[in-house]
Amino acid sequence: MRYNTYSEYLKNKYGERVYKIPVNQNLTCPNRDGCLGKGGCIFCGEEGAAFENLPPEMCIGEQIENNIAYIGKKYKANKYIIYFQNYSNTYMPLEDFKKMIAQSKHDNVCAIYISTRPDCISDIYMEYLKEFSLETGYDICIELGLQTVNYKTLELINRKHTVAEFIDAVLTVHKYGFEVCVHLILNLPWDNMDDVIECAKTVSALRVEQVKLHSLYIPYNTPLAKMYERGEFDMGSYHDYIEKVITFLRYLSPHIIIQRIIGRAKESETAFSNYGMSWWRIKDEIDEIMEKENIRQGDKCDYLGGKALKNFKSTK
Repeated sequence: MRYNTYSEYLKNKYGERVYKIPVNQNLTCPNRDGCLGKGGCIFCGEEGAAFENLPPEMCIGEQIENNIAYIGKKYKANKYIIYFQNYSNTYMPLEDFKKMIAQSKHDNVCAIYISTRPDCISDIYMEYLKEFSLETGYDICIELGLQTVNYKTLELINRKHTVAEFIDAVLTVHKYGFEVCVHLILNLPWDNMDDVIECAKTVSALRVEQVKLHSLYIPYNTPLAKMYERGEFDMGSYHDYIEKVITFLRYLSPHIIIQRIIGRAKESETAFSNYGMSWWRIKDEIDEIMEKENIRQGDKCDYLGGKALKNFKSTK
């Protein structure tokens, strides 16, 4: 592969294939419940990015057992990652958070991934996770939704946080020895290629370990859907998305793991999703272009470590 794939990373780290098991809960986020705002981001649907999960009414232990039984049988898997996926999984009282994490214990689990917002990271939660990790031996990865480093776009999509909170969250998570995975949307209509490159540079400079790339979905009954229907922005073509992904990868540190380069959503519940194409077709085209043009992740990552000094020539 021309970039660091997540599947190879897991196989090298754990010695075999490892599968992520999503856990769904009745949660919210500070941008929905009135703490910071109401309604959430302009693209946020009612399921909080968890449309494939089991019902949130099902207890965590039961969700884990059911998913392991299904995935283990289908893929002959032996090791799993528990993924607390929907909404903000650190946005709850500390005691509730402890109970949630404690329910993830299972003989075949090797890691826990926790999805949350950059402004929902604090030391007391990380301290508990450190204790839990030392007790169980589980690896911990915090997945942070950033989406873009363009502060004007962050305001427009109603994120209610800036890049500063993201930087603070990464530094806090790293302080406890945990990995960070950053979620980014590369085809936001208000971002250009300079923003895409700056995203790659920012996460590289922060020594983020993993990245998960999304294309923008537009769920029905969201503010973004209404804007789309009124023709207030243009989503461009899938060729634009491919160009942005490849450019992002070229400027990204070659050491960062790519969890995925495009996602998917329910077509029946979205006004726009992946340009009406299968996600794998777009992924395959990205792979083919990178192979054909001899492009690799990080081949333009030449901006860290004192770039000016590297090229400095004494005039004496």
